Amino acid sequence: MIVDCAVYRDGRRVAGPADFSDALAEARGSGGFVWIGLHEPTPDEFALVTEEFGLHRLAVEDALKAHQRPKLDVYDDSLFLVLKPVGYDEDSDTVSSGEVMVFLGDCFVVTVRHGEGAPLAAVRRRLEHEQPELLAKGPTAVVYAIADGVVDRYLEVAAELQNDLEGLEAEVFSPDGGDSRGAASRIYTFKRQVLEFRRATVPLALPLTRLAGSYGAPVPFVHERSRPFFRDVGDHLARVNESVEGLDRLVSDILSAHLAQMSVRQNDDMRKISAWAAMAAVPTMIAGIYGMNFEHMPELRWVWSYPAVILIMAGLEVLLYRLFKRRGWL
Repeated sequence: MIVDCAVYRDGRRVAGPADFSDALAEARGSGGFVWIGLHEPTPDEFALVTEEFGLHRLAVEDALKAHQRPKLDVYDDSLFLVLKPVGYDEDSDTVSSGEVMVFLGDCFVVTVRHGEGAPLAAVRRRLEHEQPELLAKGPTAVVYAIADGVVDRYLEVAAELQNDLEGLEAEVFSPDGGDSRGAASRIYTFKRQVLEFRRATVPLALPLTRLAGSYGAPVPFVHERSRPFFRDVGDHLARVNESVEGLDRLVSDILSAHLAQMSVRQNDDMRKISAWAAMAAVPTMIAGIYGMNFEHMPELRWVWSYPAVILIMAGLEVLLYRLFKRRGWL
């Protein structure tokens, strides 16, 4: 359940008590903070953390059940932030999403991870080994680093989707037309991936705007000097959302163009079938007339009647073929 638990003071990880309550008391007394990371805890496992840190019941319920939209809830003793990190499988060209719940208090951070793809371990390593000066700014810096890592991954996935869309576009509009049924299926599948990605990115805009102090009342537990950092993350997210909107519009346009292509091809096929049917109808009609075996029919006893009828049918066929060819039906 517990992936990592550490006490930080002045940007450095220090040895602390194993008990949550003692670690929290030490952090408060020394000006540091506690960061606890959990992975898919059960209600019984999370009950101790809830009791020690005084987490709100509604936030705890959301953290345990998962399947939440990105959001920011403000409670008396803590903030509750939901993020949806995404992953991209290059083999299957699919987007998958997990969930990260962050509880932020005056001197603690509790992260709860569901699924895969969350950058929490990488964020912790980067803060500890590369950015201790950022870690020294307290729990708010941890929330910023997590949000920044999630949004940076959004940018990478958006670039991967853009490359896939270019390949799909080249396939759909290839000179040979490609596999019509397969192309339609791939376009629909790609649109589903964009929708999955959009569910993670679009709702996050408002929480980041609130953390940056650009919407509504100032958010507690977030230091005023940290707001520009959240504004920077919000700018990156705005780029992602613009890219997602462009991908969604473009894939819809590609689907419409593909359906129009299929309709044009079907019309061309119908014209060809109609032209060949008209050419086959002429000799069929003439042969049908002469096959009725009436006694008083013209040219029945003429020696050249058979070759003459054949030549007439051949001439009409050539005339119809040239006419249809000139109009582009054949």
